[in-house]
Amino acid sequence: MTDFKLPDIGEGIVECEVVEWRIQEGDVIEEDQPVVEVMTDKALVEITAPEAGRVSRLFVPKGEIAKVHAPLFAYEAEGVSAASSEGQVPEQKTDEPESQATPAADLQEGARPAASTAAAKDFILPDLGEGIVECEVVEWRIKEGDRLEEDQPVVDVMTDKAMMEITAPEAGRVAKLHVAKGEIAKVHAPLFAYEPADGDTTDSEPAGEQASSEPAASTPRAPQAGSTDASSGPVTRETSGQGPHGRIPASPAVRRLLREHGLRLEQVPGSGKQGRVLKEDIQAFLARGETASQEASPTAASPAEQAQAPARSSAQGEVRVEPMRGIRAAMARKMVASASTIPHFQYGEELDVTELLALRERLKPEAQARDARLTLMPFFMKAMALAIRDFPILNSRLNEAGDEIHYLPSCNIGMAVDGKAGLMVPNVKGVERLSLLEIAGEIQRLTEGAREGRVASADLQEGTISISNIGALGGTYAAPIINAPEVAIVAIGKTQWLPRFDADDNVVKRAIMTITWAGDHRLIDGGTIARFCNAWKGYLEAPETMLLHLG
Repeated sequence: MTDFKLPDIGEGIVECEVVEWRIQEGDVIEEDQPVVEVMTDKALVEITAPEAGRVSRLFVPKGEIAKVHAPLFAYEAEGVSAASSEGQVPEQKTDEPESQATPAADLQEGARPAASTAAAKDFILPDLGEGIVECEVVEWRIKEGDRLEEDQPVVDVMTDKAMMEITAPEAGRVAKLHVAKGEIAKVHAPLFAYEPADGDTTDSEPAGEQASSEPAASTPRAPQAGSTDASSGPVTRETSGQGPHGRIPASPAVRRLLREHGLRLEQVPGSGKQGRVLKEDIQAFLARGETASQEASPTAASPAEQAQAPARSSAQGEVRVEPMRGIRAAMARKMVASASTIPHFQYGEELDVTELLALRERLKPEAQARDARLTLMPFFMKAMALAIRDFPILNSRLNEAGDEIHYLPSCNIGMAVDGKAGLMVPNVKGVERLSLLEIAGEIQRLTEGAREGRVASADLQEGTISISNIGALGGTYAAPIINAPEVAIVAIGKTQWLPRFDADDNVVKRAIMTITWAGDHRLIDGGTIARFCNAWKGYLEAPETMLLHLG
């Protein structure tokens, strides 16, 4: 019997209410069948069955609260219940030396590993939220044979959102690492195997059975013989073109890829179980309609081959091929969408930060005594939050239909950080309510995390306006791209000591910084951003005036 644990639903949600069970104890279920509807504080979510089998028990009654990572229902997997009812167990191999690895084919046939891993359980990579179906293994913190403690960090994985840390579910000993460093791990597929400290494996399937059943939905397969091209007519599927539950099975990532290419789900032949459409099916479908430029390279490598081969030979030498993954790939998609859907306009200005630099020097000893690193960024953020009070349109966003302006209640200011995993834009929440020291502490925490690629997903979400400090790298000017769905971003250049005329026409030495705004011209016009910038500039050029507005 296997417990299905409520997966991570994303956005920091830790519990939800069971609204409606679609199954009863004793029911036969199919893979991808809707089994229960749950309500979070965000939306109604439908949970589907991970594989075929029979329902043994519903742990949470309708109307009760279910906890993330706690058992939701129990089921007997298809093929397992029949064997157990007849008193049968999978055949074990006993004629191999203990030191010899058990072949993968034996595991797929239900054979158990050798004696050293006979009691091993597979840790299944949980749902990481937000439609994420795979991630890259960045660093293993354990190795085979190591002892585990409950909640011990075991591996760092990189999604297209952020770096995540996976912890051990219970104490035990590591039996096997299923996914090598640098390889792709699939959600709901085995990540590593371990032997529990108490030796109890009654709540889970044998490691071999679990490893062979769950990844079936995400393993690349060749198109089925009965499939046809789009050009030759409709694709034949089970149950009149749909899966067994009235819809074609496909993951959120696959559906998003279809939208990106302007395709409908029913157009693409599915090679997965019960007609499930896989990412490889879409790639094969697109390949059949390749352009002449693609035909010029008939031996183009598949994504899997590109990941395995870091270099390619050509007439001019070697070309190094590196898969675009994680944060870098996500940022690329986001910037393309922003630049192509938002009408940008630019606005430039100069800041005289001479007085601001002097004030910071006076405050630095006090900040250091409180273990805070006081840069100019906390002043930029605090002044921006003050200016936004008079120009709330800068802290708004347009709804998806484009017919409503949503004014946001909190000023969450993002800052672009060039980190190990790529460009990240974590944001400081509620800047209007924080002191300069509190803002400085948050900036330090987020910057260190971003540079190590370990920013929490919550720190990357719900930003309302952003700052890009190109001056930290020596830049003077930039034309930044808006971090959608925000409506504005400012790029700050380096500080330069330049000659300027004072009120008496004398040439004086001043600290000048160039700033460049990008605004969403659907919501902001040039006059609005100029007036907002003047208010922001006023607080920064005469920083003592901020004291009049601090609570």
